[in-house]
Amino acid sequence: MYVPKALTAEHSFTGEIEGPAVDRAGNVYAVSFARKSTIGKVSPDGKAELFLDMPAGSTGNGIRFDRNGKRFFVADYTGHNILAVDLKSRKVTVLAHEPGMNQPNDLAVTAKGDFYASDPDWKNGTGQIWYVSRNGKKIRKVASGMGTTNGIDISPDGKTLYVNESVQRKVWAFDIAAKDGALTNKRLLIEFPDFGFDGMRIDVEGNLYATRHGKGVVAKISPQGKVLREIPVLGSKPSNICFGGPDGRTAYVTEMEKGRLVEFRVEAPGLEFARWKK
Repeated sequence: MYVPKALTAEHSFTGEIEGPAVDRAGNVYAVSFARKSTIGKVSPDGKAELFLDMPAGSTGNGIRFDRNGKRFFVADYTGHNILAVDLKSRKVTVLAHEPGMNQPNDLAVTAKGDFYASDPDWKNGTGQIWYVSRNGKKIRKVASGMGTTNGIDISPDGKTLYVNESVQRKVWAFDIAAKDGALTNKRLLIEFPDFGFDGMRIDVEGNLYATRHGKGVVAKISPQGKVLREIPVLGSKPSNICFGGPDGRTAYVTEMEKGRLVEFRVEAPGLEFARWKK
């Protein structure tokens, strides 16, 4: 439990490796396989291959699957899009486009299939959050005036949105309005004195797993804002995390320093995995 091991070879991905997300067969998808603007597919035993080249002008970051597992969605930070990828045909379409986005970074998916997208402005050290309906037709800004918004996810009961700020080293919580997805009651969950944040995912017990970029660990944080443990990831620059494996209790971490995926076992399944079983 919590012992890291490498899943793929060093530098099989570039230093911009991000994502990741797991399909129903247990394969892991992450961006920047071998070169920039690609998505790679990694089998549960660590065999990595090119899955697709991104459309011209698009560069992927965070990835999330839909409930039925037939499509995954990619935050396209250079194209200001959320892209949809058909798993079988590998066809890429634009689900939503918003020129007002700085660079959509990561995605959180509600139980109904709608999205929240973190949207940092690295140059100015600011950020915002967008709400996008599941069909991509409704897009609206639901939080602004924040720091560099990055990792983002939703509590198991669907009532709380968590988002971290990479540069400011803070994790914020918002109440989610059931009717329209509006965000209210912003409050600080936890703040760290050093190192940055990147991606973040939640388990079925409501614990957040946040990558600590520069420190080389994943912090497991309780819903009350307490650090329960820190898990090393065999490199200094973890970028994002997801859950998979046969029981949803294998954590997969994209690590930039060595350009590879790292895995470790955890106590409780990831929330996204558990939803698939319902």
